[in-house]
Amino acid sequence: MRSTFVYRLPPELTGEAAPGMRVLVPFRRRRIVGCIDRVAVETDLDRVRPVLDLLDDTPLLPEKLLDLCRWVADYYVAPLGLVLRAALPPGALAESSYRVELVTSEEREADGGQGGDVEDGGLGSAERAILERLGRARGDLQATTLRRDTGVGAIWPALRSLEARERIRIREVPPVPAGAERTRQVIRLRRRLPTLLEREETFGRARRQREAFEALEGADGAAVVADFTDRWGFSRSVLSGLEEKGLAEIAEEAVARDPFEALGEAPEHPDLEPTPAQAAALAALHERAEAGEPGTVLLRGVTGSGKTLVYLELLERLVIGRGEGAIVLVPEISLTPQTVQRFRAVFGDDIAVLHSGLSPGERAEEWRALREGRKRVAIGARSAVFAPVRDLGAVIVDEEHEGSYKQSDVPRYHARAVAVVRARLEGALCLLGSATPSLDSWHNAAAGRYALHELPDRVTGHPLPAVELVDLREEREARRDRSIDRGDEGAGGEGGPPEDAGPLVLSRRLSDALARCLDRGEQAILLLNRRGYSTFVQCTECGKVWSCPSCNVSLTYHRQRERIVCHHCGFERRVPEACDACGAEGLTFSGLGTEQVERRVGELFPAARLARMDVDTTGTRWAHHRILERVRRREVDILLGTQMIAKGLDFPDVTLVGVINADVGLNLPDFRAVERTFQLLAQVAGRAGRGTRPGEVLVQTSRPEHFALRAAARHDYLTFAGQELSDREGPGYPPYRRLANLVVSGPRETAVVDLAEELADWVRGLLREEQVDGVDVVGPAPCPIDRVRGRWRWHFLLKSDAAGPLGAVLRYLSDRRGQPSGGLRLEIDRDPDSLL
Repeated sequence: MRSTFVYRLPPELTGEAAPGMRVLVPFRRRRIVGCIDRVAVETDLDRVRPVLDLLDDTPLLPEKLLDLCRWVADYYVAPLGLVLRAALPPGALAESSYRVELVTSEEREADGGQGGDVEDGGLGSAERAILERLGRARGDLQATTLRRDTGVGAIWPALRSLEARERIRIREVPPVPAGAERTRQVIRLRRRLPTLLEREETFGRARRQREAFEALEGADGAAVVADFTDRWGFSRSVLSGLEEKGLAEIAEEAVARDPFEALGEAPEHPDLEPTPAQAAALAALHERAEAGEPGTVLLRGVTGSGKTLVYLELLERLVIGRGEGAIVLVPEISLTPQTVQRFRAVFGDDIAVLHSGLSPGERAEEWRALREGRKRVAIGARSAVFAPVRDLGAVIVDEEHEGSYKQSDVPRYHARAVAVVRARLEGALCLLGSATPSLDSWHNAAAGRYALHELPDRVTGHPLPAVELVDLREEREARRDRSIDRGDEGAGGEGGPPEDAGPLVLSRRLSDALARCLDRGEQAILLLNRRGYSTFVQCTECGKVWSCPSCNVSLTYHRQRERIVCHHCGFERRVPEACDACGAEGLTFSGLGTEQVERRVGELFPAARLARMDVDTTGTRWAHHRILERVRRREVDILLGTQMIAKGLDFPDVTLVGVINADVGLNLPDFRAVERTFQLLAQVAGRAGRGTRPGEVLVQTSRPEHFALRAAARHDYLTFAGQELSDREGPGYPPYRRLANLVVSGPRETAVVDLAEELADWVRGLLREEQVDGVDVVGPAPCPIDRVRGRWRWHFLLKSDAAGPLGAVLRYLSDRRGQPSGGLRLEIDRDPDSLL
């Protein structure tokens, strides 16, 4: 529902209420917290319920920030309430809780009432049950507790009746952000076993202890004990065994509220002289910042060109020199600690961090510090675009091409677009930075809507690393030839599997390069954008592949936890011992994930110190920072992981980057698949050779002839952008036409298909009736992943030549058709980042 609700302001609140303030209002049979959108003098409605209370003395959201929320709700066709929830601190719009207290007979006598229970004869069974439960309580109780303990379903009529009889008091407890002051048991590594040989000597036959040790390593050396015992299935005796060996310790830990605690002291600000290219960009940015309407600037700088220094110098002048505020957006939590540390070196305690890795209490405190002006620079992921920064002077979107800036749930906003609009509303400068700009931003710069500045060279003056495409087809052919020469084609025989069994992880070329890198005492990065151990499990007899019962996807094998897991809904189960279809015990584990890369590389280089960085190893607080600090301190020889290691990392001793399989995302049925692949390769290639020694990049692929891979190997963004834009113009994909993806989902496929076809035909009829030109309907068709979390999914697209007509059609559709009934759902995704 996109509409807002109308309430009447009591006379005593009329002069105090203003847009952006929170109010307590009756809603159905509850009292909830809302936010004032606007104050009107009159209304056409006959019955208007009153506002119960005003919860703020000043607007929680400043006027321009409230205007931004209205724009987001209108543009992305989302309820304003959900946009406000995204913009406000945790708990600000939560429901109040209610506590009920028994009024004693002595209190009633003192108030002039009857002290006894003579009026109990008029009480019903619900009222009696409530009084009896309160009589046994030593204090007040929550209303929800009373409902549970008494079994009274509709408890509020009974509570109001007792309140009118002065038998109870009902006290509202306003919603407050959840605190984080609690303790928990945590197990931490005390000693690491960096080589395979040490592990074999330490554990011997203690398989579960070794698995627990490796799982603890995978969790970056620390984890909550409850997770180990309840979720991962390790017994306390196994954990005690690690303690007895001196490998780990278990201790009580208080959850901290200081968001910088794990980062340590702020580093000193390095006094660096800008290069001529940086100086030219800064001069142009300063000139625009002084202008009345500074607009949006795209800063394209090759990896290692010093974009962060440009950000710092710009904000130092705006924040320290002019007393203004700023927002800095980063696409991943993994980049937040590094960015925070660099900015803390300049701005100290003026930095506020806003991202989902913090506790609700910490985020609320940082939010309040910004709103009150105690801090002036907000750094965080996409939701930080709503930070209540005072006197906003600049909004910086680092790695602006990243897909994680797009919100997947309602409101489905894109933080880059919201940043541009917010800067325009507040007269601030919007700076978009990337080595590989999104084609949308590049097209806007080419059309003159954005200004463009470029940093074409690395600050060190050294060239970009040499990139070589390694043909996996040739490598697999050579592997088969070696297998035939040894006579081990087919099964491995009594001696076990052949030497080259299993998926191809490292080609000879990459393996040799890695050996030379380690011999020189240098560091390497290995990228595979797929987590887990194997991508699917299959029966060798009947061919069954284990899939998620709620999603039409195969389950991924995670070896450390001995689970097969759905990466879409989180379903997991133990690995089957036999096929439940035919009873055969022969199972194969196919495909390649980061877990298997870690194990295979560890077997090839047992003396090397490895660290893996993916979703499975970075679930704890500041885990990204701790892993990267180990790399920085040279405690890690090989860092391997998913796309989160591909950007923003600056380690001068990394001289080799290996891409295990560049084809993982290239063939996805999505119009941005090629663009994302090019960006990923170009970004990860830029991690090599950032110090004084030259870098080397090896990209393993079965499609070395693909234009995007060839362009990435040459660091040639311009050629890639020209070719990809040309390929999109014919079918009318962004940036040439505006796009909306409308997804219909539900538990029954036939109902989903019927509704998708009906809605698509309805929109076609609307376009004909209203004679709307330049808007086309494509589909409907099944989504590429047609079932997720038990819901079937079909979609159709709207393509438009202009933003205005598309928005009008989407809003009309939402307002007229609303949400369907019968468990069906319509999702409107404007400017989608993906069609999967």
